[in-house]
This record gives sequence, C-alpha cells and structure tokens, in this order.
Amino acid sequence: MVKETLIPPSSTSMATGTSTSSSLSMTLSSTNALSFLSKGWREVWDSADADLQLMRDRANSVKNLASSFDREIENFLNNSARSAFPVVSPSASEIGIMKKLQPKISEFRRVYSAPEISRKVMERWGPARAKLGIDLSAIKKAIVSEMELDERQGVLEMGRMRKRRNRDRVRFTEFFAEAEREGEASFGDWEPIRSLKTRLKEFEKRSSSEILSGFKNSEFVEKLKTSFKSIYKETDEAKDVPPLDVPELLACLVRQSEPFLDQIGVRKDTCDRIVESLCKCKSQHLWHLPSALASDLIENDNHGVDLDTRIASVLQSTGHHYDGGFWTDFLKPETSENKRHVAIVTTASLPWMTGTAVNPLFRAAYLAKSAKQSVTLVVPWLCESDQELVYPNNLTFSSPEEQESYIRKWLEERIGFKADFKISFYPGKFSKDRRSIFPAGDTSQFIPSKDADIAILEEPEHLNWYYHGKRWTDKFNHVVGIVHTNYLEYIKREKNGALQAFFVNHVNNWVTRAYCDKVLRLSAATQDLPKSVVCNVHGVNPKFLMIGEKVAEERSRGEKAFSKGAYFLGKMVWAKGYRELIDLMAKHKSELGSFNLDVYGNGEDSVEVQRAAKKHDLNLNFLKGRDHADDSLHKYKVFINPSISDVLCTATAEALAMGKFVVCADHPSNEFFRSFPNCLTYKTSEDFVSKVKEAMTKEPLPLTPEQMYNLSWEAATQRFMEYSDLDKILNDGDGGRRMQKSRSVPSFNEMVDGGLAFTHYVLTGNDFLRLCTGATPSTKDYDKQHCKDLNLVPPHAHKPIYGW
Repeated sequence: MVKETLIPPSSTSMATGTSTSSSLSMTLSSTNALSFLSKGWREVWDSADADLQLMRDRANSVKNLASSFDREIENFLNNSARSAFPVVSPSASEIGIMKKLQPKISEFRRVYSAPEISRKVMERWGPARAKLGIDLSAIKKAIVSEMELDERQGVLEMGRMRKRRNRDRVRFTEFFAEAEREGEASFGDWEPIRSLKTRLKEFEKRSSSEILSGFKNSEFVEKLKTSFKSIYKETDEAKDVPPLDVPELLACLVRQSEPFLDQIGVRKDTCDRIVESLCKCKSQHLWHLPSALASDLIENDNHGVDLDTRIASVLQSTGHHYDGGFWTDFLKPETSENKRHVAIVTTASLPWMTGTAVNPLFRAAYLAKSAKQSVTLVVPWLCESDQELVYPNNLTFSSPEEQESYIRKWLEERIGFKADFKISFYPGKFSKDRRSIFPAGDTSQFIPSKDADIAILEEPEHLNWYYHGKRWTDKFNHVVGIVHTNYLEYIKREKNGALQAFFVNHVNNWVTRAYCDKVLRLSAATQDLPKSVVCNVHGVNPKFLMIGEKVAEERSRGEKAFSKGAYFLGKMVWAKGYRELIDLMAKHKSELGSFNLDVYGNGEDSVEVQRAAKKHDLNLNFLKGRDHADDSLHKYKVFINPSISDVLCTATAEALAMGKFVVCADHPSNEFFRSFPNCLTYKTSEDFVSKVKEAMTKEPLPLTPEQMYNLSWEAATQRFMEYSDLDKILNDGDGGRRMQKSRSVPSFNEMVDGGLAFTHYVLTGNDFLRLCTGATPSTKDYDKQHCKDLNLVPPHAHKPIYGW
C-alpha cells in the first residue's frame, strides 16, 4: 500500500513576506492541492503517462517560444546599438528590463525542457520499491512558493473554467522539479525503463529514409512476399492457355448482344453465322487449350459450345470464379429431400376443355411416372361467379378438393394408371373480354420454398404479363416456359391489331427473357422468343391410340372401318379456322360439288359462322360440340383443319392417332405432322380441292409402331426432357445446380435480364398502369372470396416481395 502523509492545514500560515489576503489565498490553494494529492497514488499512477506526454509537448512549445524570444531581443539590441540613422531609441529603463528578463526566460526554458525530469520520475516509480515513503511537506512548500511567484510576476493566471486542469499541471510540474533536485539517491533504478528510454533516443536519431530502407529489407517483408506468392500457384495447364484474341472477343460480343440485335432486326441465325465465321477464322490457328479440350474442338463442330469452353478455360486460368451478377441470385433454396421437385404452372383447368388445361395435366401424369422427381400441378381456382362463365354445362365446384377429385377421375379414365402427383390451386380471375384466366397475386408463393426446384410455366407470356411477385428464376433452380398460343395472330384480327401486336411482341420478349431459363415453342408458328427452341412436346390421349389400333384390326380382318366422310371439330370462333373454312368452301363450291362437311363446335361466334355459311349456301352441317373421342366420330375417314392460327392443333394429332386422313394447310404449325403419310397438306386453294378429293377416294394407311410412339405422351415426355435440359439436370450428381462453366463467365445477358425483371416488377406494381394496359381489375392481389375458398391470409398481411 502507498503511504499517505497528511499535512495539517495550519502549516500554510508560516509563509513569509506576504500580506494577510495573500496568505489566505495561498492557504486555500495549498489546501486544495493537498486534497488532490490525498486521493491516493493509484490515481497519480494511472494518469501519469498522459500528463507526462502533455508536459513534454508544452515544454517543447515553451522552449521554442523562448528561443524565438531570445533571438528577437538580441536583434533588437544589436540594431538599436548600430543604427546610424536618427531614430527614436528606447529608454534606459526599457533596455534594462529586457536584459533582466532574458536570462529568466532562458532559465525557464531550460528547466521545463530538461529531458532528465521524466526519466528520473519513471525510474523512481520502479517496481523495486515495495513502499514509497515521501515527505509531502516539501511538495507543499514548492507549490506555495511557485504560486507566490506566479502572483508577483503575473506569469500564470488561472481561469475559472480551466482552474482545476491548470492547477493539476502546476502540481505535477513542481513535483517533478522537486524529484529532480532530490536526485536518484531517494529512488531505486529500474533497468527496463532506462533501456526503453535509451532505445527511444536511438530511434529518434535515425532518419526516416533509414527506417524505410530497413523495413523493405527486413525478414518480415520477405516472408510476407513469399506468403502472397504461395496463395496462387499457376498450373502448367493454365500457363498453356493464351488470352482471348480479337476474333474471339468479337464473337463473344455478338453472342452477348443477340437479344439487342434481334430487337433491331438482326435475326438469331444471322448472329450464329457471324459467330461461326469468327470461330472458323480462329480455328485455323487452333486454340491452345489443354489436350482434352483440344480434342473436343476437333471432334465437335459446335462453335457456340467451343466459344463458351474457350472463355471458361481462359477465366479458369486466371483464377476467376463468378457467382452471380448485380440482379441475380445463385443462392437457390436447397430441396428437403434427395428427390427433385417439378412444379407445373398453367393458366387453365378442367372441366374447361382447352389445350392449356388438358396438356399440362397429361405432362404432370407422365413426369410423375419417373421416380427421379415429384410433381405438383398448379392450376387456377375461380370463384363460383367465374366458374359459371367458363366451365361447360353449368358445372361448378364449391371447394378445391371437389374440383381436384373431378380432375383426377377424368385423367385416370384416359391414361389407365394412377398418377402420383399433387394438385395445388392459385387464385385466378376470368376476363370476359379476352376469354382468358389471369393469376391474382404472386403465383410463386403457392409453391413452398422447399419444393422450389424446377418450374414449368405453361404459356409463360400469359402467366407473366401482369405478374407481380418474386422472380421465377430467383426462386427456382431451372425455369422452362412452354409456348402454346400464337397470341400475335389472334391480336392482329382485332381492331388496331397491327399496333397491338407490335407492343405485345415486345412485351412477350420482355417477360419470357426475364423469367425463363429455357423456352420451348411447340411449332415455328409461334413468336420467336429469346432462349427458345422449337419442339413438339405434346402427345395425344392414349385413348385415341387405342381407337387407332382398333381401326387397324378391323381393316386387317377386311372390315370397313370408315363409313362416314369428312368433318371439322373446334371451338366455334373465327380465329379457330372458321374464316378460312368458309372462304375455301365458298370459292370452290362448284369444284367440290356434292361434298358435305360436318362441323362440330360451340362458341361465341357460332351464330355469325352459321349465318355466313347459309349466305353462301355451303354444304356445312353444324352440330353441337363434343369430345373428339366420342363414339359418334370414330367412323369419319377425313378430318379437315384449315386453321393457320393454331400453334399445334391437338385435334389434328388425335385424328392421325385414330388412323384418319388429315387435310391441313402447309403451315409451320403442321410441320410436325408432315412426316405422317396420312397427313395431306395444301399450299393453295386449288390444292385444297385436290387434297380433299384424294382423301375421299383413297384409304388411309395404318400407323406403324414407330409413328404411334411418336404421337404418344411417352415420346413427348422424352422430347421434353431432352430439349428443356431436364435430363441433364435430373441426372446431374451435384443436384442439378448451374453448370460450372456458366458460373465462370460473368454474363452481360444475366445482368440485363435481372434489370428487365426488376423494371417489370416496378411497373406491374402500379394499379393505374395495370388498368391502362388491359389488366383485369383487382388482380395484383387476390380478393376476400379467394381467401375464403383457399384459406389464405388476407392480401394486406402477406404482400409479395421481390427478391434480389
């Protein structure tokens, strides 16, 4: 413990040569000083370092000021003594004062700038002494004496606001001066402090250049350089990869700019030819790739893949690794099981007998047959008021469970096996003007995150026109869009159709590019969308193939399979081929003679269609619409379909599966059917007449097993798996995440796609813009009736959030 020596306050009255008021002032000051010191030496120890540094700084400042003042006095005296001009000289008393003041200032500077003061104080505080027995009376006398000197000479004047701080500084200054006078005999030496002071002095003597030079050549810096070099070790293979040259950079630029070039009229095939020519120019010199990659380039003539491989190899040689862009998110949710999940989202549902209701249902059933993935079919749920407008025969459902039972029963009657897949419902609203169902709210939220693996968007443009929710490609690992409908062809038939088609064309490009990884077009009759390929991924109901087998057996036994002539079946609206049919029949009425055609269908334009046929006195018999598999249609030999607005006519495929002749236009929508011998295509109206006569006079050929397989859903599913890249994803050992090569290349397209998705999200969030562009009112969120039917949280409590 530190020994504290208290000084009686009465001792302060022994000062000599002062007045009564001065004695009282000094008594109070001494009492305050002793009160401060009585708080204990622990507080002194804690604040000594900071005060020591402060005193050294102030001492240096006083030293510099005193030196400057000395020089000024010397200059003043010298100039006054040597001046030969008649100037006013200072009085003798002034010069005497300055001479007396000069040595005092020099002494003051010397005392306060002495470096030995701090050293000796620190040595006295060494740990060698267990106790410090200090007589504080000497300190008191020193403080009182200093204060008397201050009052007489006016050197220090304490302000009220800084009284305590200045008083402390005076105490410690006198304390260190007293310690210096007492010498080192009263305190012990502490070797570590003395050694530290010596080293600090040596350090101050060294110049900055010597310090930097020593640091650069130090062993620490050399070790640091070696560590940085060992972080990246360049492989021999990386050393063999040269940087990209001009043709390769140009080819990459063209590839990345394909969407922009397409918007200004440069088609994708033109871009591919440019890339191919640039790659061929480079391939003459052979890329210096590793041996395995070089052999692939020689064996395969796929310049697009070769260019990607080349870019990936160069980036890999630099150590670059790309995990996403500004808008993209590669941290997709992991599935809860090893089994993959496929969600099929469509725009219609049974009992509405439309292609987007039937074909996705069959796709879900046949995808679910594989044990590699589990399947969920996501269909719209309509309120009862909308069901009455859409579903035939006034059929309505009071709950989603009731409609699900109807769907499963209808499906099992046609496929012959129990399909193991889930059916989920999202809120939808029916638009009378467009005769379509539009989603209400964020459709993606009805697919749990644990099942958000692979998404199949049936009609992606339709689903996303007014979609306001989380980006599909951010929530799912792979998103495939399947284009069913040629919307541009329908829109062109409306008022101001050309202008509307222009805008819809660009909107379709926008949404499919922003929300899909791959787009499948059923035929070339559809709009050429970004990231798209043409492939028929639809099959026919197995029931039609069974009818075809039955017809083939009857003919093999010599029986007459077809007892009726020609028919046409389709929804009775002008856009479904009725306009073309009326025109052809009216133009060649005389050539066709007694040819009669039965027409099956219901629709909004049925009255006008029948009126037009009656006006031209055509041999058309209009009958009520029915299922194409109905027994009453089995005996027809010829199916006529003049429609050019279809993408891929399901009725045409069903007629071929039943072994009938099909007369259809030479149009991209019928490209898939040309390989079948019973498909008769025509290019002109005269050719139409000849094909009809040929079909009526001949017998159709029976289908081969290969042709029957090509029409089946098993073959359609296999084509779908191949062209959508699902076969690679589902068979990928790492869970089907993005290929490493695509992660290595920072894609400009991905940044643009993310920006397009964000812009679309912002615009569709504005109700006024939605209504101006034709959106069904109140489709940004689902309504109270949907909440009641589907047991949903009210929209205000669950807002869709866009994930970046």
